[in-house]
Amino acid sequence: MANPVIILAYDPNWPGIFQSLRKRIADVLGEMAAAVEHVGSTAVPDLAAKPIIDIDVLLAPEAMLATAIDRLASLGYNHRGNLGIPEREAFHAPANDPPHHLYVCPSGSAEFRRHVAFRDYLRAHPKEAKIYGELKIALAERFREDRPAYSLAKTEFVMELTSRALAAQRT
Repeated sequence: MANPVIILAYDPNWPGIFQSLRKRIADVLGEMAAAVEHVGSTAVPDLAAKPIIDIDVLLAPEAMLATAIDRLASLGYNHRGNLGIPEREAFHAPANDPPHHLYVCPSGSAEFRRHVAFRDYLRAHPKEAKIYGELKIALAERFREDRPAYSLAKTEFVMELTSRALAAQRT
């Protein structure tokens, strides 16, 4: 299979990789970016993860997506559309970059809020993060050749934790 599901133990280099990518993205977007966040499993200390950095950019209220797309293209990013997920535009990373996913979200994006809440919840609840990591390892072994099945199999757990994370933010 060309793209098997591979889960690795936490790599302490992931935050540094994010920071180098973040700097370049923040520099090209300037004031258009209200935030550039490291999200996903690689952003949670000690959590097993696919070795791919997830980055969410939250656009400032007055920022224009078309301008952000042009600026990111100057770095080699290719806009892929929302891939069926509202309030999130996906970009294919430049070929020679470390593996990462880049998403640009409009101001007020619920998708951005969910990603950050999920990350923060896992950081604050290491026992649940450990359970999530163990689940991902087991599912990667079971669905190594079937990425959609892997994602679907963990959806219920992710949705439950995301619900708890958003509820915790409201209190």
